[in-house]
Amino acid sequence: MAFQQPYSILIVDDEEHIRKLLKLFLKKEGWIVEEASDGINGLFKAMQYNYSMILLDRNLPGMDGLEFCRELKKKKSTPVIMLSACGEEVDRLDGFQAGSDDYVVKPFSPRELMYRIKAIVRRTSEFAYRALQRKQTPDLTLPGLVFDYDSRQVIAGNSRVKLTFREYELLRFMAANINQPISREDLMRRIWGYQSLGDYRTIDTHVKRIREKLNRVHPESASLIQTVWGIGYCLMNPAAETI
Repeated sequence: MAFQQPYSILIVDDEEHIRKLLKLFLKKEGWIVEEASDGINGLFKAMQYNYSMILLDRNLPGMDGLEFCRELKKKKSTPVIMLSACGEEVDRLDGFQAGSDDYVVKPFSPRELMYRIKAIVRRTSEFAYRALQRKQTPDLTLPGLVFDYDSRQVIAGNSRVKLTFREYELLRFMAANINQPISREDLMRRIWGYQSLGDYRTIDTHVKRIREKLNRVHPESASLIQTVWGIGYCLMNPAAETI
């Protein structure tokens, strides 16, 4: 089912047959599609125009996808799905560290990719709506952690922690369910908006990145994220059972 309003998407991939395939599926869904075959031209377009989504190949001529993503995220928060034939944990970690919102391994199912695209657009749209509703909501404060709703920031100790959209939403959801173990399946469904089919590496990679970022500035706050073996994760607040 197509979106009721047009969304614009930029496909940055040096393989023409992949661009044509993605363009075919996206246009069926009512998307406005633009293309680039290399990283330099793709980044120029991404900086010049406001796209709803960018599909970004990791291995690009001129500028690779990791550098593209890092440069883009310095200026914009446009959602990025990275496409790559490199599917090891270290590869996905590099992609998320560069700022991608999702990481899809080639070869991929175009229908599954469309589902992931819709889920991200839905989540980013919901976030914008919720941000308006939270203007009068007090900031959420935990030992060593402060969530500033209006600016979408997390302060650990006295330092601002730069989180991606997914990382922030994941940590925020755990904070909203303080001291409650949350399954990886539930995290995938609530944050990504789709079922994982048993592959929870995306969740584990994001939690690892959050811990690393918190640990750099305030190790005590990083220790609040506990792994619940056989279930998932839990954000602990020793001072209170609920928020």
